[in-house]
Amino acid sequence: QVQLVEFGGGLVQPGGSLRLSCLASGIISSLYDMGWYRQAPGKQRELVAAITTGGSTSYADSLKGRFTISRDTAEATVLLQMNNLKSEDTAVYYCNAKRRTPVPGTTVEYDYWGQGTQVTVSS
Repeated sequence: QVQLVEFGGGLVQPGGSLRLSCLASGIISSLYDMGWYRQAPGKQRELVAAITTGGSTSYADSLKGRFTISRDTAEATVLLQMNNLKSEDTAVYYCNAKRRTPVPGTTVEYDYWGQGTQVTVSS
């Protein structure tokens, strides 16, 4: 069974830092594009950061370089380093794994999600 589990959420003060981890099991994570999404109360879920199988990264413009996504050396874990946290960063953060595979006549996309971890930035 495929499982993505997020770790590292919690309560931090504005300006603080937090590192989230996503541990994948049941898949070969190096074959998947990985990403972090977040959803704040009353808002739609948004992409925070993504990293491709080739190591290319992308970020939401609003993060202003404060967040960094990376894979560990074994590519079994995806990390999100969050610095200079602001109150507006408060949200549930979700790990995502995607894989698009061509098959005859169409394509198949695998899309897996973790259960999320709460990040609260408050003084």
